Amino acid sequence: MKKLLILGMVWPEPSSSAAGSRMLQLIDVFLDWGFEISFACAAQKTSHSEALERQKVKEVAIQINHKSFDEFLKAFEPTHVLFDRFIMEEQLGWRVHQICPHTITILDTEDLHFLRKARHEAVKQNINFKPNLLFTESAKREIASILRCDVSLMISEAEMHILQRHFDVKPSQLFYLPFLLSESKIPNSASFNSFSSRSHFVSIGNFLHAPNWDQVLFLKEQIWPLIKQELPEAELHIYGAYAKQKVKQLNNEKQGFLVKGRAKNALEVIQNAKVLLAPLRFGAGLKGKLLDALLTGTPSVTTSIGVEGMPGDLPWAGEIANTPKEIAKQAILLYTLEKRWNKAQRNAVEILKKRFSKDSFTNLFEGKLHQIESDLTKHRQQHFYGQILHQNQLQSTKYMSLWIEEKNKPH
Repeated sequence: MKKLLILGMVWPEPSSSAAGSRMLQLIDVFLDWGFEISFACAAQKTSHSEALERQKVKEVAIQINHKSFDEFLKAFEPTHVLFDRFIMEEQLGWRVHQICPHTITILDTEDLHFLRKARHEAVKQNINFKPNLLFTESAKREIASILRCDVSLMISEAEMHILQRHFDVKPSQLFYLPFLLSESKIPNSASFNSFSSRSHFVSIGNFLHAPNWDQVLFLKEQIWPLIKQELPEAELHIYGAYAKQKVKQLNNEKQGFLVKGRAKNALEVIQNAKVLLAPLRFGAGLKGKLLDALLTGTPSVTTSIGVEGMPGDLPWAGEIANTPKEIAKQAILLYTLEKRWNKAQRNAVEILKKRFSKDSFTNLFEGKLHQIESDLTKHRQQHFYGQILHQNQLQSTKYMSLWIEEKNKPH
């Protein structure tokens, strides 16, 4: 039997973030293929963590810099290991490579962290983003992890293009795997709430994620006052997990800027709103909030960064704008013009069917893994830089980890 070990950075919280939903989608794929799965994590669980054992996934609490993890690896003997973001590969990849040298290693990048950071830097400096901002220490670390793994899952075609164009990463080390929706999860337009049955604007996103916090400030300070001036009866409902005091203090009933905190059911909240606002000024990957908008037939106004990787060549299910004035203008038009709104809603179904249908990608993914499995030695020889990086990692990360392990022993 094939065995998958997932090394999670955190326990999945699908109600809190798109990353949590993405992980559950990957788990479903491997369960469909008949894998035995263990999910191992060193983080603390929360009340919002998914109960993975209900899906017949074994949950394992691990310690990062501790020999007990080596013993666990030897006992489980995984045929495949999936690293949840590059940080987990950095911390534990050398142990996997040393103890299970013939195990196929998969990196789920989630998004390119160094790309998000570079775009954030451009916003902080108030400059236009340029490719030279990509060449950072963060990029070195993340790309090193990509090269060390047998295959890296990419959620966005735009990010694959960046890796290939600017960093010469071979296409054979990358595999495009976006959000995955089973046929039963893709709605038809008849199931959507109508224009007349909806009211107000909504914005949603985990507040621990820097792009979402920036988005709320951008709305509060520069965009919402322009919308409110033209639509005095409208309200903007702000939802998101982990709303700290700095978020809650933005609440202002007089301005119709209402901070609601965590949504018990994100889809329910979004399907009752007339327009979703997602004016993201930086970020990477695909945006879960925009997928939820598509699933509920809720037209959205977002930026070129927000929409990146979502519709492909299809028309967007809403409007795309990048300046406060233009975002506000498009939001007002979408909110008030029913024909434009209905057209955006129809576009949502086409995007879901043609861009995120699970069946379109899982067979290709299974084929990619079979190809690697059939001759792992040849695959690794074709990507020899990865082996060089493994060797260097053994001389650095390994000995730092062993030093920490020794330091933590009782003396």
